[in-house]
This record gives sequence, C-alpha cells and structure tokens, in this order.
Amino acid sequence: MKKALITGITGQDGSYLAELLLEKGYQVFGLVRRSSTVTFERIQHIQDRVEMLSGDLTDQNSLLYALQQAEPDEVYNLAAQSFVQTSWTQPVLTGDVTALGVTRMLEAIRVYNPKTRFYQASSSEMFGKVQAVPQREDTPFYPRSPYGVAKVYGHWATINYRESYGMFAVSGILFNHESPRRGLEFVTRKVTDAAARIKTGLATELRLGNLDAQRDWGFAGDYVRAMWLMMQADEPQDYVVATGETHSVRELVEAAFTYVGLDWKDHVVQDARFMRPAEVDLLVGDPTRARDELGWKDEVPFGRLVEMMVDADLERLRGAAAVRALAER
Repeated sequence: MKKALITGITGQDGSYLAELLLEKGYQVFGLVRRSSTVTFERIQHIQDRVEMLSGDLTDQNSLLYALQQAEPDEVYNLAAQSFVQTSWTQPVLTGDVTALGVTRMLEAIRVYNPKTRFYQASSSEMFGKVQAVPQREDTPFYPRSPYGVAKVYGHWATINYRESYGMFAVSGILFNHESPRRGLEFVTRKVTDAAARIKTGLATELRLGNLDAQRDWGFAGDYVRAMWLMMQADEPQDYVVATGETHSVRELVEAAFTYVGLDWKDHVVQDARFMRPAEVDLLVGDPTRARDELGWKDEVPFGRLVEMMVDADLERLRGAAAVRALAER
C-alpha cells in the first residue's frame, strides 16, 4: 500500500486529493497546524480514514518528524498562505510559508529520504503581468503580488532540488480552480454565495473589484487528478494545468445570477476597496503538455461549475435556515 502525506489537507485541494488517494488505495496522512479553531469541515466525511499529524511549514523539525511518522512514498505540498489579497497586507508571512516553507519541506525530504516523490502546488499567479498568451511551461514569470513572488520562489526551489539532488520533485502550475469547497474570500465563491443569499432574501447587494479581470477557471476535483498523474510519471516534469478557456469576472457574475433568475446589474456594486494594487488582467493556460503526456483532461465546464457552486450555497443556506427555524420553536 502506498503512503502519501498531504500538507494543506483541510483546504479545498487537500480534501479532493485525499478523497482521490483513498479511492486509489493509499494510506493518507495529513499535516495540520495547531490552531485555535477547528477547520476540518471539508474532510469531515473522510476524517476517520486519514491520519492527522501535527506540523507547520514554518517549523522544519516538525516536518522531519511528520516524515518519520508517515514514511510517505509521496508528499503533496498544498499548504500556503493562498489568498492573493492577504499577501499585500501580510507579505512577510506569505513569504515565510508560501516560499520558504517549500524549501523547508524539500530539505526535510532530502535529509529523511530523497527517494520520496514531491509535488509542489505552483500557481498561474506566477505569470502575473503575462509575457505571452496563452501561458505555457516555458512562459517567463512576472508575478504581480507578494503571493505570486512567493510561489515563484517555491517553484524554482523545487526545480533546484530536482536538478541538484536528483529528487523526483515536480510542480503543477495550476490555473484558478474552484468548487463548492472554495473559501468564501475567493471571488468565485463570493459571487455564488452572494447570488444564493440574494435569492433567499438574506442580502441585497454584492460588492466587487475589477469586473474585467479574466481568469481560466476549472474544477478542483479535475485538477487534483493532474497532481496524482504527475507523481506517477517516469520522469519528473512541471506541467501547466488549465482549461485553456478564459472568462471575465463579469461573465462569472452573470452566470451565477442568471442561474437563480436574477439580473446581476440590480445587485452588483463595484468597490475600489477590492481592487488590487497591481492587477493581473488575463490568465489563460495551455494544458497541451498535460493532455499529451499525462492523458489528463478537465471534465467539468465553466457553466456547470458555477451552477454546482450556486446549488451548494443554496443548499447550505436553506439548511442553516431550517436549523434556525427549529431552534426558534
């Protein structure tokens, strides 16, 4: 039985990846930080099948200890300070976790067992002020946020350990990927949650920043399959994982509000507070290498993804309303 250690297991990608690996017969370990709040909501349904280990990407000794406990064949590093907006207000923390945390884990693996396979969650935000459209594995990076800068560091650290020590270390350059498990701070979930709230009478407006920003949005459940496929390859390589299609925030809003029978123009307000200091205008990936070499393809189209997320938010809000109604009896 193969063993895998996932950092960031309580996040969106970590939860989908844990499900996938369990389906494939892995023994799954999750690295979790000590926190004042319990954040296991996304993995509650599989928590009894996953062994949790305490550790933190800012503490190298804890990573080495986790490796000794799990003895993994594969390590998936999905943990990060992953919200771009927060990276502007907490740039040093973002660098410590999202950049240096990668080196700490790579070094821990090198010391413990350099034959352990390593996956790094790289990001389309590394392309930032894009130098070519669409973006491929060889497109130059030009990050436009502390988060993007940190991800570039982690990406090159992974390449450096691969080339210097012969380690099987790969990076998945993942473009935006969403799901009903996406955090409420991200624009896709912010939009679908607002559409559901306005539809159910719990809100009247949605405030957003740049409606013209364009992104390549896919389904997180599809993208974790690409992660696993990269780790099964004969040779370690980096891959762009994307749909190859681009949609604006305006299209996202229109799709979500139309699905619940609302006119978005009656409810959406542009707010300068949500504009980035340096905007990334057009991100669209070319997943040709992943499709040709890994046999990967995305299966959930943009429209279906938005509907899936709205449905989940409607169900959640209606469930919460039912619980409140019972409590008030």
